[in-house]
Amino acid sequence: MTLTQIKTIADEVRQDFPILNQKIHDKPLIYFDNAATSQKPKTVIDTLRHYYEYDNANVHRGAHTLSARATDAYEGARDKVAKFINAKSRNEIVYARNASEAINIVAYTWGLNTLKTGDEIILTVMEHHSNIVPWQIIAGKTGAVIKYVELTPTQEFDFTQYQSLLSDKTKLVSVVHVSNTLGCINPVENIINLAHQYGAKVLIDACQSLPHLPVDVQQMNCDWLVGSGHKMCATTGIGFLYGKEELLTVMPPFLGGGEMIADVYLDHFTCGELPHKFEAGTPAIGEAIALGAAIDYLSKIGIDNIHHYEEELTAYLFKQLNEIPDLTIYGNQPPPEGKGRAALAAFNVKGIHSSDLATLLDNEGIAIRSGHHCTQPLHRYLNISGSARASLYFYNTFAEIDTFILTLKETIAFFQ
Repeated sequence: MTLTQIKTIADEVRQDFPILNQKIHDKPLIYFDNAATSQKPKTVIDTLRHYYEYDNANVHRGAHTLSARATDAYEGARDKVAKFINAKSRNEIVYARNASEAINIVAYTWGLNTLKTGDEIILTVMEHHSNIVPWQIIAGKTGAVIKYVELTPTQEFDFTQYQSLLSDKTKLVSVVHVSNTLGCINPVENIINLAHQYGAKVLIDACQSLPHLPVDVQQMNCDWLVGSGHKMCATTGIGFLYGKEELLTVMPPFLGGGEMIADVYLDHFTCGELPHKFEAGTPAIGEAIALGAAIDYLSKIGIDNIHHYEEELTAYLFKQLNEIPDLTIYGNQPPPEGKGRAALAAFNVKGIHSSDLATLLDNEGIAIRSGHHCTQPLHRYLNISGSARASLYFYNTFAEIDTFILTLKETIAFFQ
């Protein structure tokens, strides 16, 4: 696929996103905050509306037509998720409100009931708070010890140090696939293979990889993987946990209530079958169906096409950022073709607070993120209080990058 063809794809898909066709402060919106949440195509919005206008009913519990249609769409979306990540079985896909909840399911079922005093959990300093705080809570309850993989001089996953941390005490390795701040793509297959040699389980936070590059859980051989719908063109309020079926089978339920049971007696209950055992209560039905529509949309474009286009965007963005004096980008530098890195750049400009940069850019219609990006430990490790972050997606264009760079230079000049 040539660059010209890729550009055409980006130009064509923009019409699918109504929110992009507006002005902010009388300037065309340039949305560069995709690592926080993606925008939603019209097909996803229409799917959610269609459910509430025509099919609104509770799933699994009714014999009437509306319930049957809602159940078919809800469970059909589960099949789409399973296919999207190449799970062996639909039973390995558990719906959750978001990836944070999905991690907590593993923490409070497997972690709380498996870990004991002296067991070790390996995380990294680049983890999102959602993949740190649950394990800190569980470690406090079980006596397990958390160890952290640090960064190489190029600010990537330090695989050599990781190897030195592994031992027979290691019971869990939980790592992010793509850092939402550094942009590095971690070598998850090698991380998983080595952990398994020590008998450890591995959880992968795929929130920043699922929307942008192919993810195959069977090839990866992870034990669990979590994803968040709102970062991959779906709505908020829906995410999922993938788990190997043999693991999910022995894990106790996370919440008790309706839907997750087989039978209930006055003195005991029996759990329902997978995956419903982990889905207590009325679920986010419309949101799950909309997630299925988002997966259809991404699959039609092609994740490989999205990934290759974003490599071009990354190379173009970094080339121009690197020409700005006194600007520091965090994370590894991509090669000229933009490979091996996510399409995002967290950066600081000497003498200018990141929040001030973001505010003035917003005045020009450009949306970026500023702050710690839910990675406070990483920012402390880098000895910075926060950073600005521009994060791209397949509906962003090279022309938008040009405008962003020009406006960023003008903003910097204003402070100087």
